[in-house]
Amino acid sequence: MILAAAVFCLAYYLIICMAMGKWKSTFAWFWPGAGAVCLLGHAAALAGPSWLELAVESSFSIALFVFAVVEMRILLGMRPDREADCPFIIVLGAHIQGTKVTGSLSRRLEAAVTYLESHPGTAVIVSGGMGKGEAITEAGAMEAYLRARGISPERILKEDRSTSTRENFAFSSAFIPDKTEPVGVVTNNFHMYRAKEYARRTGYKNPRAIPASSSAVLFLNYAVREFFAVWKMWIFR
Repeated sequence: MILAAAVFCLAYYLIICMAMGKWKSTFAWFWPGAGAVCLLGHAAALAGPSWLELAVESSFSIALFVFAVVEMRILLGMRPDREADCPFIIVLGAHIQGTKVTGSLSRRLEAAVTYLESHPGTAVIVSGGMGKGEAITEAGAMEAYLRARGISPERILKEDRSTSTRENFAFSSAFIPDKTEPVGVVTNNFHMYRAKEYARRTGYKNPRAIPASSSAVLFLNYAVREFFAVWKMWIFR
């Protein structure tokens, strides 16, 4: 099983590289690293005494069980909530390249457009500051995208200081007079569980999931990255 895991990790890394056309992608370094650890564990189990083989296999099984439990929470959190009339929806920012909206963020914005077109009374908060490699704020790029898709500028509110999911909600609350009302949360499906948890922790009483899709090739990569992000959220409550 450990050898199979090593082969899978290395093969998936190559698939990511071919799909993205580059060797370095977000979190992609994890896969060759995990593959190397699995190969070392497999070699130690074969060459070492029987107790070492048992220790390696037991550690691998425990890690796999913990991973499965956390991923189940993430997968269950991907489900959209029953549609409600939200006075506000919040689109969480993601990395942009210069001024260009990237794939994950464009999926979020398209999900927002779909909701806004069917709920003409809803305002949208675009939330995201400026990070490394970004020429403008993520909120500014999102506003431009929504306006190009026909959303009236009067419906768009910009929160352009946040640099984390928690700050997305904390800073966006300045636009929301009543946080007991339903507020739509727009982000990619793999990110929804953690996003709603942060929304609740920053005072939103009724966050409603409006999940966007994600890349079929990169979904596993992002879901595994979420495993570590969720643990960070749980530990640093």
